[in-house]
Amino acid sequence: MVDREANITALTYFHDRPLAAGIDTDEIILEVCRDEGLQQVIWLSRPLSEAELPSRYEAIYREGVRRYGQPQTEPGAKVVSWPSGRALLAIRKAVPGERRLTMLARGDHYEACSVAHQAATGHPASRHASDLILGQTP
Repeated sequence: MVDREANITALTYFHDRPLAAGIDTDEIILEVCRDEGLQQVIWLSRPLSEAELPSRYEAIYREGVRRYGQPQTEPGAKVVSWPSGRALLAIRKAVPGERRLTMLARGDHYEACSVAHQAATGHPASRHASDLILGQTP
């Protein structure tokens, strides 16, 4: 699926398509900025049971630490962010009794892309990812 708004084109790949074919993957969204190129990758898991969640979360968390260092986190928080501002891991509600994991990774020029997006639309580019992470519809 392709969605465009101002300077950003979002390419969404669903679980049955290449790029989103992992066993726990439901969707992958690539956000490509007109001038900066690929600047954001968002991974959404399939709905996970309460029993599955801890092991899946831990594996993704460890990979985030390996790539970005120790995260900034609040005790009991549902969102973990890395100091570089380049990555985020969140747990969001799915159907009752299940949760989804969301991992977001940003490129070096994301901020410039977001500034251009806000100039054209009145909202920062991060609004769309926030809606996904919070489980809202854009």
